[in-house]
Amino acid sequence: MQATLPHSIPGSGQRSNASQSDDRRSNDLRSNELRSNDPRQKLIVALDVSTAAAAHKIVAAVGDSALTYKVGMQLYTAEGPQVVRDLVAAGRRVFLDLKYHDIPSTVSAAVHEAAQLGVSMLTVHTSGGGKMLRAAVEAARAANPALIVLGVTVLTSMDENDLEKIGIRGTVLDEVLRLSALALANGCQGIVTSARESSTLRTELGDQFAIVTPGVRPAGTGHGDQVRVVTPAEAIAAGASHIVVGRPITEAADPAAEARAILSQIG
Repeated sequence: MQATLPHSIPGSGQRSNASQSDDRRSNDLRSNELRSNDPRQKLIVALDVSTAAAAHKIVAAVGDSALTYKVGMQLYTAEGPQVVRDLVAAGRRVFLDLKYHDIPSTVSAAVHEAAQLGVSMLTVHTSGGGKMLRAAVEAARAANPALIVLGVTVLTSMDENDLEKIGIRGTVLDEVLRLSALALANGCQGIVTSARESSTLRTELGDQFAIVTPGVRPAGTGHGDQVRVVTPAEAIAAGASHIVVGRPITEAADPAAEARAILSQIG
């Protein structure tokens, strides 16, 4: 069903019929990916390493068992945009997870540059507000209508105690719902959150948007610095359209075999 969004979201403002129509067309462009039967469409392998050489070694080891790779702050800071260009040139999809959070004009310019790199997905912090989110979406749409802009809600390393310390009262779920509605109302094609909130998001906001879930760990593996952790199968069952898996694959003796094992759980 189509997501039904609240009309009283702080900072969302009134949007024209043409703008809403553009959002529907952008969502339609992504429907094939969201409904794909190939489980590889759902898996994103995190390249949380410090060198391009290490990243390319992982990609080669995983082989055809994954299509999409996350380039985050660590690798991008170490190697810059060239590592993204190289992955795209090699036929890999790139999820650029830099979590842009700044004034609207700065974020718009950054998203424009990311689109020029050929990335397939990127993240912005939803707490940047409606104007910033809209600026990011419009910059992406102008450069590459197929680029998916994802709003990051509450980091999977945080719980209610962490939220309270930064002045946010209430449950993690309440905050995720509020930020997700804000992101979707301002044109984002998906959100990033733990699978623990995904089921409620699907119930409240529908299924016509992506939910990318980090903090995914196969049963029996360590949680690292993640708090709200689920298994791959649990994440997909809860409504996630994509899962992000890093160390369980990248540090495995056989990364391709580990990726295939995860695919068997989410297929």
